[in-house]
Amino acid sequence: MKILTASQIREWDEYTIGHEPVSSLRLMERAAEACTVHIVRLYPKAKRVAVFCGKGNNGGDGLAIARMLLKKNFEVVVYILEFGHLGTPDFQANLNRLHQYNYHEIHYIQSKSQLPALAPGTLIIDALFGTGLNRPLEGLAAALAEHINQSGCEVVSVDIPSGMFADTSCKNFPMVKATHTLSFQCYKPAFLMSENKDALGTVHLLDIGLHPDFYRTLQTEFELTDNEIIRGIYKKRNRFSHKGDFGHALLIAGSRGKMGAAILAAKACFRSGVGLLTCHVPRCGYEILQTAVPEAMVSDDASDDYISCLPDDTGRYDVLGIGPGLGTAKETAQMLFALLTGFRKPVVIDADALNILSTEKNNLSLIPKQSVLTPHPREFERLAGTSANDYERIHKAKEFSARLQCIIVLKGHHTFIASPDGKGYFNATGNAGMATAGSGDVLTGIITSLLAQGYSSFASAVLGVYVHGLAGDLAAADLSEEGLTASDIAFYTAKAFAKIAE
Repeated sequence: MKILTASQIREWDEYTIGHEPVSSLRLMERAAEACTVHIVRLYPKAKRVAVFCGKGNNGGDGLAIARMLLKKNFEVVVYILEFGHLGTPDFQANLNRLHQYNYHEIHYIQSKSQLPALAPGTLIIDALFGTGLNRPLEGLAAALAEHINQSGCEVVSVDIPSGMFADTSCKNFPMVKATHTLSFQCYKPAFLMSENKDALGTVHLLDIGLHPDFYRTLQTEFELTDNEIIRGIYKKRNRFSHKGDFGHALLIAGSRGKMGAAILAAKACFRSGVGLLTCHVPRCGYEILQTAVPEAMVSDDASDDYISCLPDDTGRYDVLGIGPGLGTAKETAQMLFALLTGFRKPVVIDADALNILSTEKNNLSLIPKQSVLTPHPREFERLAGTSANDYERIHKAKEFSARLQCIIVLKGHHTFIASPDGKGYFNATGNAGMATAGSGDVLTGIITSLLAQGYSSFASAVLGVYVHGLAGDLAAADLSEEGLTASDIAFYTAKAFAKIAE
């Protein structure tokens, strides 16, 4: 699914108006109808509804919603934030339609003293400001947003919570905090940034019939993974295949006390379909790996406690994954740099391997092109420097990807995958239960497996992250988010592939 900026959404509206054709007022009516249906579905027993409107088209949506809720016998009161101008033509048209109902519960807010009391149980509809907002709320508008937030009432924001920017950061700015956000047709960048999580609530996308031709031809900077994208990447197996067709991966992982990370990555690697897997581990982990993952071949290091040297003939492996449970011993760092100097196939780099690289940034140039780096935000910060907000971090990931000619998997609730060609994907699967020890080790195993099977680096990252999140969703559905462990994610990886293949 393409992710559109505020200006692209306005262009889509205009394209629909010109090519359907349909009037802007009728398009607003369709948006209000879709919102009203959803509001009634969410709050069928709401006794009193307070609709807060600005004087732009977002406010026009709010007035139309108020009218439609009145028709359905809801008790509705409308509050209009006064700016001293008449408002947009479509706002005025919907205000006139309300007046034609002989409706008198319309109040204008011109000062802080006119902020209304909001009784407990009131449902608030936030239609103050939409995606056209380009500066922080201030003065009376900011006070109204805070008044709504302090009310303790459920809040439904129309299109976007008022005060939130669609495609730039508004971190620490005043904004309405929604319980639900009813948006139209597609995701906006703001909906995928963790800095906005407290204001978005649950996001619902409503189809209002914007013209499909515009969407089909539009090029966007970002996309959100969906079934269509993933099924376009996923390759079903030929029934005459044998294990040699699915690659031989090398996993360098583990140190004393951290062998669990190596086990999780190895199990996920097999659950994702690799043909052969060799695990290079310290001597203390040899029997552990042989027992816990009998499918894997095991190469033991010269050191008992950590990895200090490379296994023989690394060139025979199709791909190499390194980092889970690795530790940061001096000898391990030397091994990593020697590996990156000599191994020219893609490498999946995670965890302590990333931490080692962050201490020797001049060695970043050694990383083979089309490798996949999987940092969480703090690891990425160590590699690429601090970011003031999520938007800056995302664009820094894109720049970092282009500079290294590698794939950057920036882990988070909506994990972001950056490609050297400038394309970026946000992931749509996963849940809060996956914020648990070892989850990243499982992801390393999945991506390593896919690369070994011949998927491109970018496809391996996009599909791997999606499968990882889907496995977490399937596991949480059976076990609960609270009870979810990384071992569960590894186990349910097989079920995730089965679901994609349906």
